[in-house]
Amino acid sequence: YLLRYDYIPDVLEKRDPYREGHLGLAKQFIADGTCLSGGPTGDVGMEIPSGALFIFTDAESAKAYAASDPYVLNGIVTGHTIEEWNVVL
Repeated sequence: YLLRYDYIPDVLEKRDPYREGHLGLAKQFIADGTCLSGGPTGDVGMEIPSGALFIFTDAESAKAYAASDPYVLNGIVTGHTIEEWNVVL
């Protein structure tokens, strides 16, 4: 399952108070085995990310992460989606 985030344009300036909590939460889900990886996304050669992508083992974990992520709760994330991803190769 893919959790996609859209960030505010000035994410780098405004994320600092929430970054430790955001990364700590991700590390908890990784330790639990429900989040496989995650990180910022954007145009090739980006200096400022436009969003992020996380890979989860189940939809419930992706929903739970987004529901408690400090970036979501404090307006760093402007929107998010959860999509099913069927890996073929």
